[in-house]
Amino acid sequence: MTSPDRPLVVQKYGGSSLDGPERIRVVADHIVASSASCDLVVVVSAAAGVTDRLLAEARAVSAEPAPEELDALLATGEQVNAALLAIALRARGLEARSYNALQLGILTDESHGCARIRDIDCGLLAADLAAGRIPVVCGFQGATAVGRWTTLGRGGSDTTAVALAAVLGARECQIYTDVDGVYSADPRLVPLPSRREALSYEEMIEMAGSGSKVLHIRSVEIAGRHRLPLRVLSSFRDGEGTRVGGAAEGVEGLVLAGLALSRHEAEISVLGLPARRPVTAHLLAPLAAQGICLDMIVQNVARDGRIDLSFTVPRADYVRALAFVRDHAGAEGAESVAGCANVAKISLVGLGLRSHPEVSARLFAVLAEEGVAVRMAATAEIRLSVTVQEAEAERALRALHERLGLGSPPPQGEYPDGQSVA
Repeated sequence: MTSPDRPLVVQKYGGSSLDGPERIRVVADHIVASSASCDLVVVVSAAAGVTDRLLAEARAVSAEPAPEELDALLATGEQVNAALLAIALRARGLEARSYNALQLGILTDESHGCARIRDIDCGLLAADLAAGRIPVVCGFQGATAVGRWTTLGRGGSDTTAVALAAVLGARECQIYTDVDGVYSADPRLVPLPSRREALSYEEMIEMAGSGSKVLHIRSVEIAGRHRLPLRVLSSFRDGEGTRVGGAAEGVEGLVLAGLALSRHEAEISVLGLPARRPVTAHLLAPLAAQGICLDMIVQNVARDGRIDLSFTVPRADYVRALAFVRDHAGAEGAESVAGCANVAKISLVGLGLRSHPEVSARLFAVLAEEGVAVRMAATAEIRLSVTVQEAEAERALRALHERLGLGSPPPQGEYPDGQSVA
């Protein structure tokens, strides 16, 4: 569906990029400039704060809004911005047409609030592109086989854009947001963060899954599966951004991608479980079946015929997860159940991390020097995650970012404390 002379690019604009008429006009001007060299499909989010406002209104009406009606409500934010942007593009002489998920046939499963895309009918998009029109598509939303609204979860517009790019055979999917790329840590939390020019799909998946909010994790998974190049760019300043995809560089050495912080975590520990029975599966499988995401899972080696099992869940699911575990742990022979609702997860992501144990040792040493107690720790091939008390998380993040050497050099030859470099 692409041609060498007019490659297809999918551009997604986030809520901060489309927050009000002035910013919509700026985005429209940018699209006009981009359209000179490529065919475009544009995906939009709702304006900043709109989804939260709609959610608050729904909860003001009902403490537990019906999921399918909540999706029908939340889907309206994107439709406003899609129509407004199409209006702005037409005012600039471009042929543009807005579409929602029902019109396009973005078919999902029936998991309201976190639906997954099953199929996309590209007929209307193909016709528009052939006619020289720019489709402006509502992100974040989908529809069931019987025509009921669904939503893809927070950040789901990224997933809409990447899914469209994959199905349409786009050259690249560009995600425009309020930051000019992926940084070594959240620029709002650490001084002198360093922008990454390129990351592998694997690194970006780990960063997104560990709390980095730049990209929706499912969008990166789709991009990796289809080997689709992604680029994170700023709507407010020019630049190359961060490229996601392609072969990782420096596989034999240590390449630290960055630190990610996830604040809204909770821990549950089941103590004194009989080691001889498959109690871990009996406790964890039903939680997963209820849609509760289990992240860090740590089980100790059996001692005196007993094991301890600890895991983390999103804080929003803590109360019901803890209630379920307490209801069932006794029947599984557990001695006690404990929980903590106020923890945060800090993750260090880097290629070669497992083969460089000195980095892990340094991470724990820095936390100890800062007086930050590690509650849980878990490792993967390119990620090391720890949980700490939420009140200590930002201080721990800043210390790790500085002392693991992840930041940019101080500007104008100065150290952060203002002393000049000797």
